[in-house]
Parts: sequence; C-alpha cells; structure tokens
Amino acid sequence: MSQNEWIYDWNLAGKIPIPAGTEVLVNDETLRDGLQNPSIHDPAIEEKIEILHLMEALGIDSVNIGLPGAGPRAYEHVEALAGEIAKNHMKIKPNCAARTVEADIRPIVEISQRAGIAIEAATFIGSSPIRRLVEDWTVDHLERTTEKAVKFAVEHGLPSMYVTEDTVRTDPETIQRLYTTAIRSGARAIVLCDTVGHATPEGAFNLVKNVIDNVVKPCGENIRVDWHGHRDRGLAIANSLAAIAAGARQIHGVALSLGERVGNTPMELLLVNLRLMGLRSHDLTYLRAYCDRVAKATHITIPPNYPVFGRDAFRTATGVHAAAIIKALRKHDRTLADAVYSGVPAHLFGLQQIVEIGPMSGKSNVVYWLARHGIPESDELVNRIFEVAKQSPRVLTDDEVRALCTNPA
Repeated sequence: MSQNEWIYDWNLAGKIPIPAGTEVLVNDETLRDGLQNPSIHDPAIEEKIEILHLMEALGIDSVNIGLPGAGPRAYEHVEALAGEIAKNHMKIKPNCAARTVEADIRPIVEISQRAGIAIEAATFIGSSPIRRLVEDWTVDHLERTTEKAVKFAVEHGLPSMYVTEDTVRTDPETIQRLYTTAIRSGARAIVLCDTVGHATPEGAFNLVKNVIDNVVKPCGENIRVDWHGHRDRGLAIANSLAAIAAGARQIHGVALSLGERVGNTPMELLLVNLRLMGLRSHDLTYLRAYCDRVAKATHITIPPNYPVFGRDAFRTATGVHAAAIIKALRKHDRTLADAVYSGVPAHLFGLQQIVEIGPMSGKSNVVYWLARHGIPESDELVNRIFEVAKQSPRVLTDDEVRALCTNPA
C-alpha cells in the first residue's frame, strides 16, 4: 500500500485556501520578546550566540536580536549578536525592536554601521482604542509619531518594519491610516499583532485580508505582511495558519512559547506544522537541540507532555498502542511506525518511537524491549518482567528492567 492509502486525511477534505507554492518565512523573537517572560533568566551572551547558530542551522529566516535602547546590557548583547552574524556571513537576517522614538532607533543605526550589516528596525506603537484611551493619545498623534520614526530609520539606512501593537483589537480606520502612513514614509514590512492573545482564526484571517486588500494592494509597493501572535487563548498556531491563508508572508514565533504572560506562538511547533503542510522544506533535525538549548539557557523545564519535544511525545507503554508500533517496526518501515499511533513523524525531527514497559503494557512490550537492548528472551524472563510491571504504579526505568534481567529476586 502507498502511504496515501494508509490514512484518510480529513485535513485535506476542505482545505484552508493557502495559495499553491506559498513559501512562509519565519522570524524568531526568542532573544527579545521571549525574554520578557517574568519567570525566565536572561541568558549570557555566549548562550545567545549558541542559540543564534541553531536558528541558522534550522533555516530560520530572520531574528530579533533585542531592543538596544533598553539599556547597556541589551545594547552590548545586540552588538555582539550583530557582530556574530556579520563575522560568520550568516544567512539569517537581524532585526531590532524599538519604540517609535529616535532614542530607541539611533542605537540600531550605530550597531548596524559598526557591524557593517543591515538591521531591520521593528518600530512599534500601540494602536487600539483601549490603549489610546489609557494613554490619552489621538490617532493624529499616532500618525505623526509613525511618520517621524519610520522616516528617521529609513533616512539612516535601516530597513523599516512597522508594528502596531494590539492590531487585532484596532478599528479599520486607524489601521488603514497608520499603515498607509508607515508605507508612505518608507516602511517595506508591516506587522499585524495579536498582542494580548485575543484573536480567533477567523479574526486573524479577517484582519490580514482587510489590510492586504485596503492598504497593501492599493499602495502599489512590494510590502511584506507579518503576523505576530500570542497564545493567551491557546490559538496561536491556528491563528498563524489562518494569517498565512489570508496572505501573511512571515510569521513570528518564540522557542517554547516564551514571552509575556503565557507567551508567543511557539516557534518549534510552528516549524513542525509548516513542514508537515508543505509550506517549508528545511531540515529540522536540530529542532530538539534548539528547544533543549533555549530551555537550559533560560532555566525552564520542557513539560513531559509538550508536543513533539516533550519527553513523552513519542513514548508509549500501553499494550495495544505499543503492539501496533512494534508490528510496524518489525516491517522495517520507519514511516509506518511513526504514523500508526502518532500524528507527527518523529524521524523528520531527529526523533524516534520509544516502547517502554509499565502497568498497562502487554508481553509484546517486554519482548520488544529485550530485543532492542540485545538481551536474549525466555518465557521465564518475559513473565518475570511482565509481573513486576503489572504491580508497578508507573513505567519501569531501563535500569530497573536491566536489574530484573540479571537478578531474579
């Protein structure tokens, strides 16, 4: 049987209308937005450089290397990361966050000139009615501020990425005025933000489509449209895919969903889904290393049941499930083994199915475990391990199973 005959895929029965040939770019915000998470440690610059190289190995297109206007440490780290990209002729393109004020943009200009590389200025400003109310801002004020900031960046040689915060809760008239002003002032990328995680997939689609139809197409310029989402309602990946369907070209993400409150769109799961949907084709075998390095550097723990990269993502000790995986593995077909009880092909990400022994296991788990570890099986040995497993409140460790192989007591 061909692989297409194994599974009827309802995901393709009424396909989201993503145009054929779409190549989605990704922008990694781990080293800026991700570090705004109040529970993490800001990594040392050596750790950030290691993470930067893993991003490069994964084919990530661009990276926010920080907000140098935030203070001396931030400035120093941004300069070091820009220098690393320049020194190693890396393909990844750097950008920096900045408020729409000259004091934040000028440090980006200085670092860009010293490093000798282009650094996109991601100038951001709050735009929603609720933010305007709190700040006593008028739309006229926002428009003047936008024009001044974008022109300053462009006149000083920086590519301009213009960002409105809380775009998904901003009225269409304000959105049109601000983005039109930014584009007229020289911005060639605009970022639509779900800053507080309010959006649903329908909302993300509607917003992106509205901006493309009413701002981007009428302006006649080649404007990149980005989507930047948060996951307060747990919809960040779904919203990102809806934004792509509506025409967004670049999606922002953060390793392990780090970021303010409950974090941003998870970069690793975004890449997994884009690969499985045929929207990116890069080698993702370093994705586990990327997650592990970020977790270590920020002093967080990846939950065991975290999708794809949690410890339990491809582990099973349940008898029926394990038996099916074992049968597939005995056919020497890795793709079949990955698909029979998993919606994600482990081998695409440098991972594999793991069959273990616990209270829900069958004897086939024991037989397979012994074979995999090169230990000759016997009925007595299989029964001994099986009986101990059935009395255990949890999955047995490899060391515990080995002990049962050498010590019957």
